[in-house]
Amino acid sequence: MPVRVTSRPGPNCEPHLVRASAAMEDVLVLAKRVAGGDAKVLISGESGVGKDLVARYIHAHSLRAHKRFVAVNCAALTDTLLESELFGHVRGSFTGAYRDKVGRLELADQGTIFLDEVGEMSVRMQALLLRFLENGEIQPVGADIPRTRLNARVIAATNRNLSELVASGRFREDLLYRIQVAHIHVPALRHRREDIRPLVEHTVAQAGRDIRFSDEAWLAFESYQWPGNVRELQNVVEQLIWMSGTEVIGVQHFPPALQMTANRALPVRERRRQLADDLYSGLVEGKFSFWDQIHKMFLDRDITRHDLREVIRRGLTTTCGSYRGLVALFGMDGRDYKRFFNFIAAHDCGVNARPYRVRKPLRAELTATPPIAASPITKSSAGVARALRDGAA
Repeated sequence: MPVRVTSRPGPNCEPHLVRASAAMEDVLVLAKRVAGGDAKVLISGESGVGKDLVARYIHAHSLRAHKRFVAVNCAALTDTLLESELFGHVRGSFTGAYRDKVGRLELADQGTIFLDEVGEMSVRMQALLLRFLENGEIQPVGADIPRTRLNARVIAATNRNLSELVASGRFREDLLYRIQVAHIHVPALRHRREDIRPLVEHTVAQAGRDIRFSDEAWLAFESYQWPGNVRELQNVVEQLIWMSGTEVIGVQHFPPALQMTANRALPVRERRRQLADDLYSGLVEGKFSFWDQIHKMFLDRDITRHDLREVIRRGLTTTCGSYRGLVALFGMDGRDYKRFFNFIAAHDCGVNARPYRVRKPLRAELTATPPIAASPITKSSAGVARALRDGAA
């Protein structure tokens, strides 16, 4: 989120945009330019960069500012519910439809409809939306004929690459042309580090607490990659404000992921290598728990798939390619093996263990064995090899 709202916004309140970078100034210049017309706008950017607030900014500077700004999260509703939410429904159209309901598109007539996460729409819903964009007609669920024509400006947002979705057949190309008349891309926070300090200071001011950050803390703020962007920054700052219990906040008060990047103004590749080293050392030395810290950091997007794979690679090097040995190395109970394996498989963090498996010691041991009863020895050695591969030996 590249922005903060200084007060709880009403439906037509202009958000206050905290920024210091040239990149965000360019975004607002473009937003104000497209606000003057009725062109449909597509806002793209990673989760947490504040696409919704850029949409509010456009509405607040448009000729429709005195009308409603209606927001719909397309990813939060099932296909059937989303259709009813957008177009409304008539009484008796489905179980639980006890009365007529006005859809969000009709509520936004003469105003602005904001479709957040439009890339999550099903192909069927895309077709229904396309019909509205072409002629302004809406047909409530259960109605026999279109009810009325509307004049609502459409602003859409997505964190997905819609061109790739079009190529894979999951997004209609004609719909993309309709919603991308004007395109605004909001850059990630790691690409505009000048905004970090103003955003932190503004969040502290909003809390009304008299606290300060050490120089090392500011360096940690500015060197961290912020995969969750400004939404993550806000959450971290609010946590520090209310949980640190001190007026001067240092690196020691930070969450583990930020502590690891403190005093490291490194290139991305070197930062990732160092982060993986720290995570691995913490697990092996018992400072970190995989399920309590690493697992949570990954789900909170404090670390990436790449970071987790690098930690696993270091572990497989130590265990000679044994995932069962890796579970023990990382301080987990042996019964967690299946849970661990399912977790890394589900999130595509697995690493091929074959390159890490070492057989030379086994061969040397077999060479030293007297050449008698060759057949039984060969059979038992194969079993030992399998046991070493599986990590059971």
